[in-house]
Amino acid sequence: MTKFTTACAIRRSKILVVLMAGVFGIFTLINNYTDYTAYYVYIGDILSMEGTEGNDSRRYRAVTSKLFHHRFYWTIITLETIYTVCCLVGTYQLYQNINGSHKDFRSAKKMAIVGLTTAITVYYVMYVIILNEWFDMEYSKNRNAFDWARSNLEYMFPALIYLSLDNDN
Repeated sequence: MTKFTTACAIRRSKILVVLMAGVFGIFTLINNYTDYTAYYVYIGDILSMEGTEGNDSRRYRAVTSKLFHHRFYWTIITLETIYTVCCLVGTYQLYQNINGSHKDFRSAKKMAIVGLTTAITVYYVMYVIILNEWFDMEYSKNRNAFDWARSNLEYMFPALIYLSLDNDN
């Protein structure tokens, strides 16, 4: 690809989409590491269902173990680290193959696909299913990250679909 074609523009846009997911992951991880206590307390409050209202019949689901809170939060951090690294490595691999053959560019998508899929797992499984559906995060006035998780999903899922499309040859 020596001249600027539509396929060239699509390849560059896919690289940028994956890079933005990786950069978002970097900032998320910086927040998680530099303000661990605040986010740990946030997750712990949700898991213990301390700030939720109108869900007395479901309070048996609450987990008050501080050890579990730390482990759950570290699971989130670990998955966020995996998706961030995979997106950044995927960005590099895509960039390395920007002028390569269709087969080479398509093959370079692997790490980015793993990264975006892991991001979807974090925000859908950990936040929407577990924290929101099981631990009633939406019933908390002060500890509700549902909209934040949903906005992340609204980026990551279409990004994964766009990256996977075979329209960059």
